[in-house]
Amino acid sequence: MPRPHTTMRRIRDVLRLRLGERLSLRQVSLSLAIPHTTVADYVRRARDAGIDSWPLPEELADDDALEARLFTSPAMAPKVRPLPDFEVMKRELAHKGMTLMLLWVEYKERHPDGYEYSQFCQRYRTWRKKLDVTMRQDHKAGEKLFVDFPGLTIPVYDEATLDVAFRAELFVAVLGASSYLYAEALRSQELVHWCHAHENAFEAFGGCPAVLVPDNLRSAVSKSHRYEPDPNATYQEMAEHYGCVVIPARPYKPRDKAKAESGVQLAERWIIMRLRHERFTSLGALNERIGELVEIINHRPFKKLAGSRASVFLEIDQPALRPLPATRYDFATWKKAKVSLDYHLQIERNFYSVPYQLVGQVLDVRVSANVVEFFSKNRRVASHMRSYAKGVAVTEAAHMPSSHRRHATWTPSRIMNWAKRTGPATEAFIEALMTSRPHPEQGFRSALGVLRLEKKYGPERLEGACARALAIRSFSYKSVASILQHGLDKQPLASAPQRANPTHSNIRGANYYQ
Repeated sequence: MPRPHTTMRRIRDVLRLRLGERLSLRQVSLSLAIPHTTVADYVRRARDAGIDSWPLPEELADDDALEARLFTSPAMAPKVRPLPDFEVMKRELAHKGMTLMLLWVEYKERHPDGYEYSQFCQRYRTWRKKLDVTMRQDHKAGEKLFVDFPGLTIPVYDEATLDVAFRAELFVAVLGASSYLYAEALRSQELVHWCHAHENAFEAFGGCPAVLVPDNLRSAVSKSHRYEPDPNATYQEMAEHYGCVVIPARPYKPRDKAKAESGVQLAERWIIMRLRHERFTSLGALNERIGELVEIINHRPFKKLAGSRASVFLEIDQPALRPLPATRYDFATWKKAKVSLDYHLQIERNFYSVPYQLVGQVLDVRVSANVVEFFSKNRRVASHMRSYAKGVAVTEAAHMPSSHRRHATWTPSRIMNWAKRTGPATEAFIEALMTSRPHPEQGFRSALGVLRLEKKYGPERLEGACARALAIRSFSYKSVASILQHGLDKQPLASAPQRANPTHSNIRGANYYQ
């Protein structure tokens, strides 16, 4: 940086008094009111530059020329030291356990006259500040995978009508150290597609990262929170299967997921925009084209660093990834459900039993393709094969109390024999009640309820109530109970009124049909 005009004028005064007036260094210092050491430095610089008389030569009349002679002369030029390779340093620092101190020691072994540790670190940090924000973040090899969806979607068309069948979501995953990109089109952001895309990404990388950093979308985070977000239970289970942990980015903190933001921007520009004039009628064809564009992105050279995403991935990230498990994750959804009074829980229109002692408790339910499991305080308490029928009750005998197990031994013939002891009307009503159901077992509870009314009202009144219910064709427990409650069983059944045929000229009469 050029020195101020007042400084150059003071230097000229020093040289005039010393070289022209022949004053001592101390006299010059007292005359100009400047330190003695400063006067000595100026005089020494002039001597080293070959200036030994006053007035100065014509070529030094300009301040810039004099400054250049005094402060950039070969004798006074700063010593040139070899610079470290900052790009190599950045890649080395991505390895776990690597430090600037170790890199400096290796640098000094190669260049004994090189920079000392403080200057070595300062120059590296200055170089890093010139990179993009997303490039300046420190990421360890194989540590973090940033995942997100862009805001834009890709239309997929119906092959027959050529109308838009649905708009595909683009899943984007970026490894932290190498910025290596994976992208896949999904039918939606639903949990099953979200987890499946992670599995495909792991297989494409050939290993698993240590940390997953998603945004706060519903498939990843059940409840967002700045300090303690609650990951989705299924997503958490999938991550544990692959040996990963989930650390969601903080809401409204884009720097937490700068790699994802950068990857999303790349995907929007170099995938979605590149495909805006192309038409796809299936996800398979779309993903095949996306794979080609991802290859181009990963092999494109960096602008400010050596190599490409693919080369840095092979050198740094891939060797540090954790191995894939032997099997894929068995996708399952998690939910909470309360045990009802009949010790069953309703899951997707079916009923599954748990031990009766858990009545009233809220359990964690895991539903996979083949199995429904129930957990209480992280301990599995019941497990059933999943039923895909509707309205089915899946009950295990061991879950019942002893009185219910005795009830389970009832059969249609046993119930009919009990009803027969009350009377023919009761027997006929119970038979009609069970045959009116799609399955006789579905009428067991109602039939037993009707038969137990005998204890309260007696066999004669129950027989009368069943006869009346048969007459009005109302085959339910509530109907018989209502008849008994209102005493209708004691009243005679009204016979249906006889309607007389009208007599007028347009009636053909019986003879017409002979």
